[in-house]
Amino acid sequence: MTERKARLGRGAIAGVLLCCLLWGLNQVAAKAALSEIGPLWEAGLRSLGAALLVWLWALARGIPLFERDGSLKGGLLAGTLFALEFACIFVGLQYTTASRMVVFIYLSPFVVALGMPFIAASERLNLRQVGGLVLAFGAVAWAFAEGFGKDSGSGLQWFGDLLGLLSAVLWGGTTLAIRGSRLASASAEKTLLYQLAISGVGLTLAAICMGEPAPLAWSWRLAGLLGFQTVIVSFASYLLWFWMIRHYMATRLASFTLATPLFGLLAGAFLLGEPITVRLVVALVALAAGVVLVNK
Repeated sequence: MTERKARLGRGAIAGVLLCCLLWGLNQVAAKAALSEIGPLWEAGLRSLGAALLVWLWALARGIPLFERDGSLKGGLLAGTLFALEFACIFVGLQYTTASRMVVFIYLSPFVVALGMPFIAASERLNLRQVGGLVLAFGAVAWAFAEGFGKDSGSGLQWFGDLLGLLSAVLWGGTTLAIRGSRLASASAEKTLLYQLAISGVGLTLAAICMGEPAPLAWSWRLAGLLGFQTVIVSFASYLLWFWMIRHYMATRLASFTLATPLFGLLAGAFLLGEPITVRLVVALVALAAGVVLVNK
């Protein structure tokens, strides 16, 4: 098993923040692409394209992906959880607002914090770290609180909220499945390929079964948006993320993911002209304080 570092160095912090920035930009790209492609088709094609890139990357570097190492059971579980997570998010967004959904999704670090002590006792958080996690999440929730009063108009907002909460459990469960199985010692490429291949096939089949129109007409805009999600986010950033999960403590890394929705707000401000409010600035400061408490 790989020995994981208890402290995040500057390189690791820069890496995880880069992932959060890209995931925040991904929210903007995914939303923009929905005007030309169905959500399940978008998620499925993105995963399939990234899975192909992971396979080519591993082939070029001579990284074995298909040898027997006991990781199949954990890989199937992680891939299934990964696919169900995105299915919950995309279906849930039909019933609840995006601001509510994003807050529920980022309950995931609490799932990781609660579950990791059963897998690795050394990753149990102390009272100060739990307080930092609560502070960081509170900052995110407060930043999005203005959108809580805006109903989606579906009449089933509770159902969308429930799916958002379930997606957080599934995301946290994916991290726990990786750390608690033979995937913990597998390469980042193999870990990622399991999830992308299974989710790509599953989400594409779901799009067909739900009758989403097939994306037959492609504009340069759609190609660019989906290309960014496939190459930069689903391939490059996820590969970096799973490499870090293999080398650093998951509870420390998970706390940083709370920065993602706030990076999404900043991306919306700079790319879509949305205002940067005092609420957002205060939330960013509180988020930073909370993450420092978790990782100090």
